[in-house]
Amino acid sequence: MSHEDWQIIGFSARMALLSTLLIWPPGVALAWWLARAQSRGKALVETLVSLPLVMPPVLTGLVLLELFGRNGPFGHWLHERFGVDVVFTWRAVALALAVMSLPLLVWAAKSAIEEVNPALEQMAHTLGAGRWRVFFTITLPLARRGLAAGTLLAFARALGEFGATITVAGNIPGRTTTLAVSIYEQIQLGHDVHAWRLAGVSLALAFAALWLGRRFQRKRP
Repeated sequence: MSHEDWQIIGFSARMALLSTLLIWPPGVALAWWLARAQSRGKALVETLVSLPLVMPPVLTGLVLLELFGRNGPFGHWLHERFGVDVVFTWRAVALALAVMSLPLLVWAAKSAIEEVNPALEQMAHTLGAGRWRVFFTITLPLARRGLAAGTLLAFARALGEFGATITVAGNIPGRTTTLAVSIYEQIQLGHDVHAWRLAGVSLALAFAALWLGRRFQRKRP
C-alpha cells in the first residue's frame, strides 16, 4: 500500500464519519417523528426517506448535481451568499454520502424508538417533564443500542458509496477520490492486484462496522 492509498483510505473514513455526524441529529429527530407522530403525511415522508435506497445511485448524484451546482437553487445561493462551492469538492463527497446513508440511520433509529414503551414517556410527562427532557432522559437512553447500530450501519454504507459520489464529486486526485472510486479507477486501468488490495481494506472496514452494529442490536439495555 502506497502513501497515496493510505491518504485515500483516511479521506474516505473522515468523509464517512463527517457524513454520519451530519445526518445524526436530523435523522434521529425524523425517526422519532415517524415512530411517535400521528399524521397523514407520514406515508409520504417515509417514501421520500426511502427513495435513495431504491433509486439508482447515479440518479441520486444527478439530482444533487442539479440542486447544488452553481446554477442550481442551493448551489447558486451558497456561492452568491457565502462564496462556497459544493460540486466537485469534498463537500460534495460528504453530501452524497450523507444522502445515501440517511435512510439506513432513520429506519434503524425508528425501530429502536418504537421498542421504547410509550407508557414510560407518558409517565414522565405526567410527572411534569417536558418533551425534550423526556426524549433525552427516557427515549434516547432506552433506544441507545439501536441508535448505535443504525449509526454504524450508516457509516458502513457511507464507506462503500460510489455512484452518487462520482457523479456529484467526480474523481479529483487528492480532493474527492474515495476508496470506492479508487477501486473502480484501478479496475479501469487494469491494475487488478492494486484494486484487490484496496477492496480488502474496504471489506475489512465494512465488516468491522457491521459486526459492531450487530453486537449492539443483540445486546439488551
